[in-house]
Amino acid sequence: MTETTSLAPNTLFIEITGAGQPEVDGLYVPSNAPPAKSESGTVSSQGYWNGRRAWDRADGQSARSPAISYSNSYKSWRMSRLDGHLAYEITCDDELPPTDRAWNVYKMGVAPAPRVVIHHVDPRQPCPPPNVVFVLGGPGAGKGTMCELAEIQLGWTHLSAGDLLRAEQAAGGPTTDIIKEYIAAGKLVPNEIVVRLLKDAMEQTTRSTGKRNFLIDGFPRSLSNLEAWFEVFGRAAQLPTMLYLECPFEVLEQRILGRAKYSGRADDNVAAMKLRFDTFKAETLPTVALFKGKSKCVEIDTSQSREAVYSLLCKQLAEFTDPQRMAQPLCEKAEILLGLRPYPRSA
Repeated sequence: MTETTSLAPNTLFIEITGAGQPEVDGLYVPSNAPPAKSESGTVSSQGYWNGRRAWDRADGQSARSPAISYSNSYKSWRMSRLDGHLAYEITCDDELPPTDRAWNVYKMGVAPAPRVVIHHVDPRQPCPPPNVVFVLGGPGAGKGTMCELAEIQLGWTHLSAGDLLRAEQAAGGPTTDIIKEYIAAGKLVPNEIVVRLLKDAMEQTTRSTGKRNFLIDGFPRSLSNLEAWFEVFGRAAQLPTMLYLECPFEVLEQRILGRAKYSGRADDNVAAMKLRFDTFKAETLPTVALFKGKSKCVEIDTSQSREAVYSLLCKQLAEFTDPQRMAQPLCEKAEILLGLRPYPRSA
Protein backbone atom coordinates (compact mmCIF):
# COMPACT_ATOMS: atom_id res chain seq x y z
CA MET A 1 0.00 0.00 0.00
CA THR A 2 1.36 3.39 -1.02
CA GLU A 3 0.76 6.49 1.08
CA THR A 4 0.77 9.98 -0.38
CA THR A 5 2.48 12.52 1.85
CA SER A 6 4.05 15.97 1.63
CA LEU A 7 1.81 17.07 -1.23
CA ALA A 8 1.32 20.76 -1.93
CA PRO A 9 -2.18 21.96 -0.95
CA ASN A 10 -4.75 21.74 -3.71
CA THR A 11 -5.75 25.37 -4.31
CA LEU A 12 -7.30 24.98 -7.78
CA PHE A 13 -10.97 25.20 -8.71
CA ILE A 14 -12.68 23.57 -11.69
CA GLU A 15 -15.68 24.84 -13.64
CA ILE A 16 -17.64 22.36 -15.77
CA THR A 17 -20.04 23.61 -18.46
CA GLY A 18 -21.93 22.26 -21.45
CA ALA A 19 -22.34 18.64 -20.35
CA GLY A 20 -24.96 16.45 -21.97
CA GLN A 21 -26.09 15.85 -18.40
CA PRO A 22 -26.60 19.35 -16.94
CA GLU A 23 -26.31 17.92 -13.40
CA VAL A 24 -22.57 17.49 -14.05
CA ASP A 25 -22.14 21.22 -14.74
CA GLY A 26 -21.03 23.52 -11.94
CA LEU A 27 -18.14 24.54 -9.75
CA TYR A 28 -15.84 21.94 -8.16
CA VAL A 29 -13.66 22.73 -5.16
CA PRO A 30 -10.62 20.96 -3.63
CA SER A 31 -11.84 17.69 -2.14
CA ASN A 32 -12.37 17.35 1.61
CA ALA A 33 -12.83 13.59 1.44
CA PRO A 34 -11.28 11.78 4.44
CA PRO A 35 -8.24 9.56 3.79
CA ALA A 36 -9.22 6.37 1.96
CA LYS A 37 -7.55 3.64 -0.06
CA SER A 38 -8.11 3.78 -3.82
CA GLU A 39 -8.57 0.85 -6.17
CA SER A 40 -4.81 0.91 -6.84
CA GLY A 41 -3.96 0.75 -3.14
CA THR A 42 -2.94 4.39 -2.75
CA VAL A 43 -4.09 6.15 0.41
CA SER A 44 -5.56 9.56 -0.38
CA SER A 45 -4.86 12.79 1.47
CA GLN A 46 -7.03 15.90 1.68
CA GLY A 47 -7.45 17.45 -1.76
CA TYR A 48 -5.81 14.46 -3.47
CA TRP A 49 -6.68 11.03 -4.84
CA ASN A 50 -4.07 8.58 -6.17
CA GLY A 51 -1.41 11.22 -5.61
CA ARG A 52 -3.11 13.82 -7.83
CA ARG A 53 -5.39 16.71 -7.08
CA ALA A 54 -9.09 15.88 -6.71
CA TRP A 55 -12.32 17.87 -6.45
CA ASP A 56 -15.83 17.72 -4.96
CA ARG A 57 -18.91 19.57 -6.16
CA ALA A 58 -19.09 22.99 -4.51
CA ASP A 59 -22.74 22.33 -3.63
CA GLY A 60 -21.84 19.01 -1.97
CA GLN A 61 -24.60 17.10 -3.77
CA SER A 62 -22.53 14.36 -5.41
CA ALA A 63 -22.72 10.89 -3.90
CA ARG A 64 -19.09 10.31 -4.89
CA SER A 65 -16.21 12.06 -3.14
CA PRO A 66 -14.08 13.10 -4.87
CA ALA A 67 -16.34 13.79 -7.85
CA ILE A 68 -13.40 14.55 -10.17
CA SER A 69 -10.30 12.40 -9.69
CA TYR A 70 -7.58 10.40 -11.42
CA SER A 71 -7.59 6.61 -11.67
CA ASN A 72 -4.19 4.96 -11.53
CA SER A 73 -5.73 1.66 -12.63
CA TYR A 74 -7.40 3.07 -15.76
CA LYS A 75 -4.86 5.87 -16.36
CA SER A 76 -7.63 8.39 -16.81
CA TRP A 77 -9.31 11.44 -15.33
CA ARG A 78 -12.97 10.88 -14.42
CA MET A 79 -15.99 12.95 -13.39
CA SER A 80 -19.20 11.64 -11.87
CA ARG A 81 -22.93 12.29 -11.90
CA LEU A 82 -24.84 13.31 -8.78
CA ASP A 83 -25.62 9.63 -8.06
CA GLY A 84 -21.90 8.82 -8.07
CA HIS A 85 -21.84 6.92 -11.37
CA LEU A 86 -19.05 7.95 -13.72
CA ALA A 87 -20.21 10.06 -16.67
CA TYR A 88 -17.09 11.34 -18.47
CA GLU A 89 -13.43 10.36 -18.70
CA ILE A 90 -10.25 11.12 -20.60
CA THR A 91 -7.37 8.65 -20.81
CA CYS A 92 -4.05 10.42 -20.38
CA ASP A 93 -1.19 10.97 -17.96
CA ASP A 94 -1.70 14.74 -17.47
CA GLU A 95 -1.10 16.08 -13.97
CA LEU A 96 -4.36 18.05 -14.14
CA PRO A 97 -7.69 17.42 -15.87
CA PRO A 98 -7.13 18.42 -19.54
CA THR A 99 -8.76 21.63 -20.72
CA ASP A 100 -7.52 21.55 -24.31
CA ARG A 101 -9.00 18.24 -25.52
CA ALA A 102 -12.43 16.68 -25.76
CA TRP A 103 -13.35 14.25 -22.98
CA ASN A 104 -15.08 10.93 -23.67
CA VAL A 105 -18.65 10.02 -22.76
CA TYR A 106 -18.44 7.15 -20.26
CA LYS A 107 -20.98 4.42 -19.45
CA MET A 108 -23.46 6.58 -17.56
CA GLY A 109 -22.79 9.79 -19.46
CA VAL A 110 -24.69 11.59 -22.19
CA ALA A 111 -23.14 13.52 -25.09
CA PRO A 112 -21.77 16.08 -25.41
CA ALA A 113 -18.81 15.88 -23.08
CA PRO A 114 -18.42 19.09 -21.05
CA ARG A 115 -15.91 21.90 -21.26
CA VAL A 116 -13.36 22.06 -18.42
CA VAL A 117 -11.88 25.31 -17.09
CA ILE A 118 -9.30 25.43 -14.28
CA HIS A 119 -9.27 28.49 -11.99
CA HIS A 120 -6.26 29.37 -9.84
CA VAL A 121 -8.44 31.70 -7.75
CA ASP A 122 -11.84 30.85 -6.31
CA PRO A 123 -14.22 32.36 -8.92
CA ARG A 124 -16.71 33.15 -6.15
CA GLN A 125 -14.23 35.53 -4.52
CA PRO A 126 -12.70 38.85 -5.65
CA CYS A 127 -9.44 38.50 -7.53
CA PRO A 128 -6.33 39.10 -5.37
CA PRO A 129 -4.69 42.47 -6.10
CA PRO A 130 -1.88 42.45 -8.68
CA ASN A 131 1.74 43.31 -7.96
CA VAL A 132 2.38 45.99 -10.58
CA VAL A 133 5.59 47.61 -11.75
CA PHE A 134 5.34 50.41 -14.32
CA VAL A 135 8.13 50.53 -16.92
CA LEU A 136 8.82 53.86 -18.61
CA GLY A 137 11.59 55.23 -20.76
CA GLY A 138 12.15 57.25 -23.89
CA PRO A 139 11.66 55.82 -27.38
CA GLY A 140 14.42 53.25 -27.93
CA ALA A 141 15.25 52.86 -24.23
CA GLY A 142 14.63 49.11 -24.38
CA LYS A 143 11.32 48.86 -22.50
CA GLY A 144 9.93 46.09 -24.69
CA THR A 145 13.15 44.06 -24.69
CA MET A 146 13.60 44.18 -20.91
CA CYS A 147 9.94 43.36 -20.26
CA GLU A 148 10.13 40.42 -22.66
CA LEU A 149 13.24 39.16 -20.90
CA ALA A 150 11.52 39.40 -17.51
CA GLU A 151 8.56 37.48 -18.89
CA ILE A 152 10.38 34.56 -20.51
CA GLN A 153 13.18 34.31 -17.96
CA LEU A 154 11.68 35.43 -14.63
CA GLY A 155 8.01 34.54 -15.06
CA TRP A 156 6.60 38.08 -14.88
CA THR A 157 3.66 38.96 -17.14
CA HIS A 158 4.39 41.71 -19.67
CA LEU A 159 1.44 43.92 -20.58
CA SER A 160 1.41 46.69 -23.16
CA ALA A 161 -1.53 49.07 -23.44
CA GLY A 162 -1.05 49.26 -27.21
CA ASP A 163 -1.10 45.47 -27.57
CA LEU A 164 -4.27 45.24 -25.47
CA LEU A 165 -6.03 47.89 -27.58
CA ARG A 166 -5.15 46.00 -30.77
CA ALA A 167 -6.28 42.70 -29.24
CA GLU A 168 -9.57 44.25 -28.12
CA GLN A 169 -10.25 45.44 -31.65
CA ALA A 170 -9.37 42.07 -33.17
CA ALA A 171 -11.57 40.20 -30.69
CA GLY A 172 -14.55 42.50 -31.19
CA GLY A 173 -14.80 43.28 -27.47
CA PRO A 174 -17.41 45.56 -25.89
CA THR A 175 -15.33 48.71 -26.41
CA THR A 176 -14.19 47.88 -29.97
CA ASP A 177 -16.43 50.44 -31.69
CA ILE A 178 -15.37 53.22 -29.32
CA ILE A 179 -11.68 52.39 -29.80
CA LYS A 180 -12.02 52.34 -33.59
CA GLU A 181 -13.91 55.64 -33.55
CA TYR A 182 -11.16 57.40 -31.60
CA ILE A 183 -8.33 55.91 -33.65
CA ALA A 184 -10.08 56.78 -36.94
CA ALA A 185 -10.41 60.37 -35.74
CA GLY A 186 -6.73 60.48 -34.82
CA LYS A 187 -7.53 60.85 -31.13
CA LEU A 188 -6.15 59.05 -28.09
CA VAL A 189 -8.38 56.31 -26.72
CA PRO A 190 -9.92 57.44 -23.39
CA ASN A 191 -7.65 56.64 -20.47
CA GLU A 192 -10.35 54.81 -18.56
CA ILE A 193 -10.77 52.29 -21.41
CA VAL A 194 -7.03 51.63 -21.45
CA VAL A 195 -6.89 51.10 -17.69
CA ARG A 196 -9.96 48.86 -17.78
CA LEU A 197 -8.27 46.68 -20.39
CA LEU A 198 -5.17 46.48 -18.20
CA LYS A 199 -7.24 45.57 -15.15
CA ASP A 200 -9.21 42.91 -17.02
CA ALA A 201 -6.03 41.41 -18.46
CA MET A 202 -4.41 41.18 -15.02
CA GLU A 203 -7.48 39.56 -13.46
CA GLN A 204 -7.78 37.06 -16.30
CA THR A 205 -4.10 36.17 -16.01
CA THR A 206 -4.28 35.72 -12.23
CA ARG A 207 -7.41 33.59 -12.37
CA SER A 208 -6.17 31.37 -15.20
CA THR A 209 -2.49 31.05 -14.23
CA GLY A 210 -2.14 32.21 -10.63
CA LYS A 211 0.47 34.79 -11.67
CA ARG A 212 0.27 38.16 -9.91
CA ASN A 213 3.48 39.91 -11.00
CA PHE A 214 2.95 42.37 -13.87
CA LEU A 215 5.22 44.70 -15.80
CA ILE A 216 3.17 47.37 -17.57
CA ASP A 217 5.18 48.65 -20.50
CA GLY A 218 4.90 52.34 -21.42
CA PHE A 219 2.34 53.29 -18.77
CA PRO A 220 1.51 55.80 -17.36
CA ARG A 221 2.71 58.04 -20.19
CA SER A 222 1.00 61.08 -18.68
CA LEU A 223 -0.51 62.40 -15.48
CA SER A 224 -3.95 61.87 -17.01
CA ASN A 225 -3.05 58.17 -17.46
CA LEU A 226 -2.24 58.01 -13.77
CA GLU A 227 -5.47 59.79 -12.85
CA ALA A 228 -7.44 57.14 -14.78
CA TRP A 229 -5.51 54.42 -12.93
CA PHE A 230 -6.76 55.73 -9.60
CA GLU A 231 -10.29 56.16 -10.97
CA VAL A 232 -10.38 52.44 -11.83
CA PHE A 233 -8.33 50.98 -8.96
CA GLY A 234 -9.43 53.43 -6.28
CA ARG A 235 -7.71 56.26 -4.46
CA ALA A 236 -6.70 53.95 -1.66
CA ALA A 237 -4.73 51.70 -4.04
CA GLN A 238 -1.00 51.67 -3.40
CA LEU A 239 1.01 53.55 -6.01
CA PRO A 240 3.01 50.97 -8.01
CA THR A 241 6.77 51.22 -8.29
CA MET A 242 8.13 52.66 -11.51
CA LEU A 243 11.25 51.46 -13.29
CA TYR A 244 12.50 54.37 -15.37
CA LEU A 245 14.89 53.28 -18.11
CA GLU A 246 16.99 56.42 -18.35
CA CYS A 247 19.08 57.05 -21.45
CA PRO A 248 20.58 60.19 -23.07
CA PHE A 249 18.50 61.43 -25.97
CA GLU A 250 21.45 61.29 -28.37
CA VAL A 251 21.85 57.56 -27.62
CA LEU A 252 18.14 56.97 -28.11
CA GLU A 253 18.32 58.79 -31.44
CA GLN A 254 21.17 56.58 -32.63
CA ARG A 255 19.29 53.44 -31.60
CA ILE A 256 16.06 54.40 -33.36
CA LEU A 257 17.81 55.36 -36.58
CA GLY A 258 19.84 52.16 -36.36
CA ARG A 259 16.83 49.90 -35.92
CA ALA A 260 14.93 51.73 -38.69
CA LYS A 261 16.98 49.71 -41.18
CA TYR A 262 15.18 46.51 -40.25
CA SER A 263 12.27 47.30 -37.88
CA GLY A 264 9.69 48.20 -40.50
CA ARG A 265 8.06 50.57 -37.99
CA ALA A 266 6.37 53.59 -39.61
CA ASP A 267 7.49 55.84 -36.74
CA ASP A 268 11.19 54.95 -36.98
CA ASN A 269 12.19 58.07 -38.91
CA VAL A 270 13.62 61.48 -38.05
CA ALA A 271 10.34 63.45 -38.19
CA ALA A 272 8.34 60.95 -36.15
CA MET A 273 11.23 60.53 -33.73
CA LYS A 274 11.33 64.26 -32.98
CA LEU A 275 7.58 64.30 -32.33
CA ARG A 276 7.85 61.29 -30.02
CA PHE A 277 10.71 62.88 -28.08
CA ASP A 278 8.80 66.16 -27.73
CA THR A 279 5.72 64.30 -26.46
CA PHE A 280 7.85 62.28 -24.06
CA LYS A 281 9.45 65.41 -22.60
CA ALA A 282 6.14 67.29 -22.30
CA GLU A 283 3.91 64.50 -20.93
CA THR A 284 5.94 61.58 -19.62
CA LEU A 285 8.82 63.26 -17.81
CA PRO A 286 6.43 65.14 -15.43
CA THR A 287 4.92 61.75 -14.57
CA VAL A 288 8.38 60.34 -13.86
CA ALA A 289 9.10 63.39 -11.68
CA LEU A 290 5.94 62.71 -9.65
CA PHE A 291 7.04 59.14 -8.94
CA LYS A 292 10.52 60.34 -7.99
CA GLY A 293 8.99 62.82 -5.57
CA LYS A 294 7.12 59.99 -3.87
CA SER A 295 10.25 57.77 -3.77
CA LYS A 296 8.50 55.26 -6.03
CA CYS A 297 10.84 55.53 -9.01
CA VAL A 298 13.97 53.44 -9.62
CA GLU A 299 16.25 54.66 -12.41
CA ILE A 300 18.19 52.21 -14.56
CA ASP A 301 20.86 53.54 -16.89
CA THR A 302 20.17 51.83 -20.23
CA SER A 303 23.09 53.39 -22.07
CA GLN A 304 25.03 50.38 -20.77
CA SER A 305 25.16 46.95 -22.41
CA ARG A 306 21.94 44.92 -22.49
CA GLU A 307 23.51 42.38 -20.13
CA ALA A 308 24.28 45.08 -17.57
CA VAL A 309 20.78 46.56 -17.85
CA TYR A 310 19.15 43.13 -17.48
CA SER A 311 21.27 42.44 -14.40
CA LEU A 312 20.01 45.65 -12.79
CA LEU A 313 16.44 44.77 -13.76
CA CYS A 314 16.79 41.36 -12.09
CA LYS A 315 17.97 42.99 -8.86
CA GLN A 316 14.90 45.23 -8.79
CA LEU A 317 12.48 42.36 -9.41
CA ALA A 318 14.21 39.76 -7.23
CA GLU A 319 12.07 40.40 -4.13
CA PHE A 320 8.92 39.21 -5.91
CA THR A 321 10.46 36.60 -8.22
CA ASP A 322 10.65 32.85 -7.62
CA PRO A 323 14.28 32.17 -6.55
CA GLN A 324 14.39 29.13 -8.84
CA ARG A 325 13.50 31.34 -11.80
CA MET A 326 16.19 33.81 -10.77
CA ALA A 327 18.83 31.06 -10.60
CA GLN A 328 18.05 29.25 -13.84
CA PRO A 329 20.42 29.69 -16.80
CA LEU A 330 19.44 31.92 -19.69
CA CYS A 331 17.21 30.27 -22.27
CA GLU A 332 18.06 30.54 -25.97
CA LYS A 333 15.58 33.34 -26.63
CA ALA A 334 16.93 35.35 -23.69
CA GLU A 335 20.46 35.00 -25.05
CA ILE A 336 19.27 36.26 -28.43
CA LEU A 337 17.52 39.27 -26.86
CA LEU A 338 20.67 40.06 -24.90
CA GLY A 339 22.79 39.86 -28.02
CA LEU A 340 24.73 36.85 -26.75
CA ARG A 341 23.87 34.80 -29.81
CA PRO A 342 22.70 35.84 -33.28
CA TYR A 343 19.11 35.80 -34.41
CA PRO A 344 18.41 32.60 -36.35
CA ARG A 345 18.57 33.12 -40.07
CA SER A 346 15.28 32.91 -41.89
CA ALA A 347 14.98 30.10 -44.40
